Amino acid sequence: MACRMVLALVLALFLATPAAARAPVPPPPDLTAALDAARTPAAISMARTNLRQVHGTEPTTISIADRGIPAYVLNPDFVRGVPGAPAGVLQYIAVTATAGSGDRVTLRASQDPTGAWGVDSAFSGNDEEVLSARLAPGSVLLNEPQINGWYELKPAGVVLLQASLPQSPVGTLIPLADYQTQVGTRYGETLSPKPPPAESSWTAPVVVTAAALLVAFVLFRRLRSA
Repeated sequence: MACRMVLALVLALFLATPAAARAPVPPPPDLTAALDAARTPAAISMARTNLRQVHGTEPTTISIADRGIPAYVLNPDFVRGVPGAPAGVLQYIAVTATAGSGDRVTLRASQDPTGAWGVDSAFSGNDEEVLSARLAPGSVLLNEPQINGWYELKPAGVVLLQASLPQSPVGTLIPLADYQTQVGTRYGETLSPKPPPAESSWTAPVVVTAAALLVAFVLFRRLRSA
C-alpha cells in the first residue's frame, strides 16, 4: 500500500510539470515605465505624425491612456518544441493615444538592452486596446505575425480573436500542445536549429522529476528495510 502511495506521488509530480511555461507578466514598474515613455514629447510627436499622415489634419490635442497592454509574440523556442518554453514572449506594451477628433494611435513601448523603456513606433488604430477587452482574467494577447493574427493566450491554450489568414476557427480553444504542433508544422522548417543544451544543464522540469524519483527511491528502500 505504501509503495502505491509513493508511486502515485511521483506520477502526480510528473504530470504537474507543465509542457509549456506561462508567458511572464510584466511587473508593475515596467508597466509604469512604459506609460511614462508614452507621455514623453518624442512619443507624442510620433502620434501627431501618424495622425497627420493617416487623417490629413494636425491634431489639436492628444491624450494618453492610463493603462498599457502587454503584447506578446509567438516564441521561436515554443515553435521548435523546446520543453518549458512559453508560447509567447513580451514584444511591447501598447498605449493608446487619442486625438481630440477621436482618432486613435497605438504607441508601442519596448525595453532596450539597458532596461530603459521607450516608444519606437506608432500605428494607426487601437487594435490591442479593443482586443484586450475580450480577454478573460489571466489571459494575455498573443500575436502570430505570419498570419497577422491575434490570439487570447490562456493557461490551457489559445483562442483566435482575429487574423488576416486564419488557420483555425475564430473563438475556438486550441490546447497548447495542439497549437505547438500546428505552429511547428507551419514554421518549424524556417527556423534555424537551436544549439543543444550542455550536458550539465538541467531544465526545471527535469530537476523536479529527478528529485521526485530520488525521494521515491529512498522511501521505497526504507519501506523494504522495515
